[in-house]
Amino acid sequence: MARLSVRVTPRASRDAVEGFDEDGTLRVRVTAAPAGGAANAAVAKVLARALGLPGRDIVLVSGATARQKVFDIPIDLAEARARVEGQRNR
Repeated sequence: MARLSVRVTPRASRDAVEGFDEDGTLRVRVTAAPAGGAANAAVAKVLARALGLPGRDIVLVSGATARQKVFDIPIDLAEARARVEGQRNR
């Protein structure tokens, strides 16, 4: 189990995982608005798809109302980085 720091951009033109920053934060864009938890659900769905995990394994730990969020994921950060980079290089 690892904690993944995510920087979210809501109301984007498309859902996308942009990649990792130098500080290890993953940048994610979602089309959903940050109202009623819609953006949080969209981020979890995008992360699950990018990491090749079921949605139930992506758990929001903190940042429900902030752009900076922390998610628990059942893989280590090195594996998460490899999976995201693998998705982006396709």
